[in-house]
Amino acid sequence: MSKMLQGFKDFIMRGNVVDLAVGVVIGAAFTGVVTGFTNGFIKPLIQLMGGGKGLDAGKFKVNGVEFDYATFLNSLITFVLTAAVLYFFVVLPLNILAERRRRGEEPPPKAPAEDIVLLTQIRDALVSSSQTRGYNDAPGRHQQEPPR
Repeated sequence: MSKMLQGFKDFIMRGNVVDLAVGVVIGAAFTGVVTGFTNGFIKPLIQLMGGGKGLDAGKFKVNGVEFDYATFLNSLITFVLTAAVLYFFVVLPLNILAERRRRGEEPPPKAPAEDIVLLTQIRDALVSSSQTRGYNDAPGRHQQEPPR
């Protein structure tokens, strides 16, 4: 259990959580935009092409059971648009950049500034020091034994 918690703590300390959170928020906002576009423009077009009028547009009934094919097609188009935009505006440019770096055309990312490296080393030293002395995460507090 302790190794699992330490692994989680290391994961959070690396900063990947912030990147992940930003990606999720941007992805959710982008999905909202694509969904708004498909609900506002694509679904009505599907309903018009389906020949339906009013509330029955984009639907058909079999033995009294209603099938809403316009909503399904709209969701499918939303998925394809989202995947295409993510591929062409995120994945493909990153792959091209990685290929350029591999060939030496693009300079590698700059090393962190000297003060950032020093602060990182201080942080790592403090974390390892507090772990060897048995300190809790809060500064100046010793771990207490559980009550018996």
